[in-house]
This record gives sequence, C-alpha cells and structure tokens, in this order.
Amino acid sequence: MTSRELVNATLEFRNKSGRIPRQLWYLKWAEIHQGEALEKIKRDFPDDIGGVPVEYAKKTIAQGKSYEIGTYIDEWGCEFINIQQGVVGEVKRPQIPDGDDGWESFESVHIPTELLSFDVSRVSAECAKTERFVLSSCVARPFEQLQFIRGTQNLYMDLMDPPENMLKFMKRMHEFYCAGYEKWTKTDVDALSFMDDWGSQKSLLINPRVWKELFKPMYRDYIGIAHGAKKKCFMHSDGHILEIIPELIELKLDALNSQIFCMGVQNLAKFRGQITFWGELDRQHLLPHGTPEEVEAAVRLVYETLWADGGCVAQMEFGPGGKAENVRRAFEVWEQTRGDLSE
Repeated sequence: MTSRELVNATLEFRNKSGRIPRQLWYLKWAEIHQGEALEKIKRDFPDDIGGVPVEYAKKTIAQGKSYEIGTYIDEWGCEFINIQQGVVGEVKRPQIPDGDDGWESFESVHIPTELLSFDVSRVSAECAKTERFVLSSCVARPFEQLQFIRGTQNLYMDLMDPPENMLKFMKRMHEFYCAGYEKWTKTDVDALSFMDDWGSQKSLLINPRVWKELFKPMYRDYIGIAHGAKKKCFMHSDGHILEIIPELIELKLDALNSQIFCMGVQNLAKFRGQITFWGELDRQHLLPHGTPEEVEAAVRLVYETLWADGGCVAQMEFGPGGKAENVRRAFEVWEQTRGDLSE
C-alpha cells in the first residue's frame, strides 16, 4: 500500500494487512542539537503523513522567525518574545490589553485573509507528486489565537461572562477559518486539521460547559466542512483532555493527536475503534529519560490497548530534552509490531 492508502485504511479501521503508519514531529531544537541523528531517523523511518508547499499571492504581516531568539510577529499581528533558540516564545503584549474589558478595540485585530490567496490547482499539483497522506496547511486554533490576542489570564476571565465584542470577534475569526477550509476542500489534500491545547496536566483548562457552548460548535463546522468534501479531519490538543474526547467522537473527528500518557493509556481503552489516536508517545518523561526497555513497553501498551485494525498512528514529537535513541527505538518497535505485514 502507499502511505495514503495505509493511513486511510487505518483511519477507517480496515488495516488488516499493513504496518502502522508513522509520523515524526520535531522542533527546531532537535535540528540544532541532534541534527545528524534526526536526519538518520527521517531517512530510515519516512513519514506517511505530511504537508505540501504552499505559496501565497499576498504577503502576510508576519515578521521575524518564530524559532529564533528575539521578536516574532504572527499573521494576526501578535508579538511573541523568544528567549530560547529552537522553541516558540510567548506573547507579552496582547493586542486587547488590560483595561479593554469590553473588547472595544477588537476591530483593530488583523484577520489574515492573505492566507486565502493560494492557488488551488498548484496545491493539487503538489499533492499529485507524493504518495503521502496530505494534511492542509490551514490550521484553525480559535482558543489559542484568542489567548495570543487577549492574554491567557484575561481571556479566562472573559470566558466567565463573554463580552459582546469578544463574541463578535470570535464570529469573524470563525468565519475566516471556515472560508479557509472551504477553499482547501477544493484542493486534493486528504484531510483538514485544526488545533487547540485544552488540557493542563490533570484536567481541562476551562469549564466543560463553556467548551461545549463556545468552541464545540466551531469544531463541528470544521469537521462538517471536511466530511462534506469527502475528506478526513484531524485535531491536535495537548494536556489532559479526557473529558472532551467523547464530544469529539460525537462530532466524528477522524484522528486526535493528544498526550495519551498524560491521560493514562488504559483510560482510553473505552474509545478503541471509535477514533484514531494520532500518537503520541510520552515526550514529557519517556523520550527524555526512558530506557530502551521502557520505550518498547510503552509502544506495546499503546498497540495492545488501542489498535483495532486501525486507530493508531506511530507519532511522536522530538523536542527539548528528547533522546534521538529513544525516538529511533520507538519507531523500530512500531515497525516490528506489524512490519512483517507491510510488503
């Protein structure tokens, strides 16, 4: 099978004769500190899931580089300050500042419509060049983008009693994201994707009632746009998000990238066969500090708990503190698990 066929079979729980598809995420830190080992891993265990190059006819307002020390301004005009090379910094001066509790200045926030200026046919031509399963470059992140614009603490306060102008801005933001997804469905990508980090180490960051009221309807629209165009839909969220996984299954999300070890792999067994766990292996403890035996045991645990002729992608993130030898060992074990069926 091609990578595209392999991923589709896994998402649809009909992968009876192929290996488990894989994907490695890595931060700039890994390139800087373990570049040679990273390149060998990429060569020996190529991704089955990826993106394609995209060019925009209109230039965004972004300035700087997100992984370099100094200041970076994103496409929305949010200013990030970074003090460590190889990772992304933090917003220190929100666009909707303290004192603007009514969001009166919301219209000054730039909506990056420049990201809609790509050529559909050129994206499809790039998709035709690869056998990989291709994700869209458009990635909605409403909760996180609101934090960048307002500041995390202020946003949490706003969500307790949402100002009318904040709701107006959320509507504009959501319409922009939907417009982007509608255009991406006209390309030959295999899936749309979105993200928001919803969890702390132990629980959801906000009241589940607020999540259901304000954010679940957005996600329903994104997934609906994807499925309406016969494409899959993927989501990423860090942290302990056990409370919202049933909601995401209800919305028919195809694949979820989450910190399954943070939530406890065994606690996810009840979702086996209902959603694909798009990784990830534990990057907090296992990849930085684990032994080869612990890495192997972790992979086996995920497979035995969650695999159902699909439902698992061998995905992990190689970031600060991670050991290349543990990343390699994990991919080796995943390959051994069903590799003999892939020919």
